[in-house]
Amino acid sequence: MKYFFKIIALFSMLFANTYEAQQVVTNDTISGTPLTMMMDKKVSELLSGVEDKCSTTTTANSGNYNNDDAPRTSTPKINVPDRELTNAEICRRNPRIMGFKIQLAVVKSNKEADEVGLYFRRRFPYIKVEKDVSLRPNYKVMAGSYFTKQSAAADLSKIKQYFKDAISVQYRVFCVEAK
Repeated sequence: MKYFFKIIALFSMLFANTYEAQQVVTNDTISGTPLTMMMDKKVSELLSGVEDKCSTTTTANSGNYNNDDAPRTSTPKINVPDRELTNAEICRRNPRIMGFKIQLAVVKSNKEADEVGLYFRRRFPYIKVEKDVSLRPNYKVMAGSYFTKQSAAADLSKIKQYFKDAISVQYRVFCVEAK
């Protein structure tokens, strides 16, 4: 009997919630596509009130004042640049970006990676060398930091004289180091 009352109470709560819920159709704030949801009417009213508060208000600051001094509401605008951003503007927003590095070799030990790096530094002292240990037990020896594959091509052609298997690979680079 105890379980019978629990089951009835559970079903009554479920049916009471679905009875109060209604289908609400609203528009997406970014793309404007219609969204269909099941929710309580009170929750829908609260959400619409919050959305109305989020819209920006603008007041008329001209010399001519109309009878309606109430602020007008407008939807917020998303700014999309009409031109391609420069490297300096990209770097200000994010110091690490997806760029390119030149992969010199993939070796089996840390000692071999150090030898390859030392050999490279003797030939190209103006290009930074680093080890990538993400492929353990193998090590990648990487050189330089470049914004594009085309900017890496000039150094790659010089490096290929000493490292035949060198290739440019996409890699996260620090913006201030990239050329």
